[in-house]
Amino acid sequence: MAAIPKKDLRLVVRAKLHAITPEQRVRASALACARLREQKVWAQVKSVMFYSALIDVLDFAPLFDVALASGKSVALPKFVEATKSYVPFKISHAQRDCAAGKFGIIEPAATCAEFPANHLDLILVPGVAFDVTGHRLGRGQGHYDRLLANVVGIKCGVAFDEQLVQRIPAEAHDIRMNCVLTPTRFIEFA
Repeated sequence: MAAIPKKDLRLVVRAKLHAITPEQRVRASALACARLREQKVWAQVKSVMFYSALIDVLDFAPLFDVALASGKSVALPKFVEATKSYVPFKISHAQRDCAAGKFGIIEPAATCAEFPANHLDLILVPGVAFDVTGHRLGRGQGHYDRLLANVVGIKCGVAFDEQLVQRIPAEAHDIRMNCVLTPTRFIEFA
């Protein structure tokens, strides 16, 4: 069976996401946070890059302080206009070290230091959709693919269950995930 073109797949998945109520989003995010904390990888990593949640992605903000309290280094991506890509920056305090940035997304403040991407152990990666083999469908700009190209740590796609699809057409520049986490599943890939 042929894969749905990326443009059409984005429309299909976004329609599913639009149907999720705010209450369902909060519950799904809480379940995903709990599922992540249950994974062996969470206990083993020393550094993790989160992201700032928009309305159509799972919210892992409750784990920022949990990670910091357990001694993990925490990073958030910041959009760098010159390269049109995201760069990780270290945060030490979730509220104090963050400010509104590009696209209205909460990003590390100007006082935060860059965190080397190749030192990240775990990267939580949002997307429009993920398939059952680890391929990711982003928003179409390639911003995260450019960031992930420099990462050697575990790339964990995170999504609502509605964002998990059978097949995404992959291109050479697309970065494959090591695992995908939803509120009800954790899938690892070889």
